Amino acid sequence: MISDLTFCELREKEVVNITDGKKLGRILDIALTCSGNVVGIIVPGEKKFFKNISGDESIFVPWKNIIKIGEDAILIELGERVNSPACPRDC
Repeated sequence: MISDLTFCELREKEVVNITDGKKLGRILDIALTCSGNVVGIIVPGEKKFFKNISGDESIFVPWKNIIKIGEDAILIELGERVNSPACPRDC
């Protein structure tokens, strides 16, 4: 899935939560483990799970919650209650 795309290509796609149909914006960053595995993406949002460098509120989306990466959009599934850590650390 991600092996055929660059980060720049992913950043051009709108992230949409299929649970409520909300557009969350475009990817701000990708979270990686020390070994280089993708653990999730970070998108703009109103929920207070992760603050980016600019001080804006952002949402960490675990990789397992990405349902489909399409031509124009990335579909994710986040329920009302997200129990994932802001950005997991395994280093």
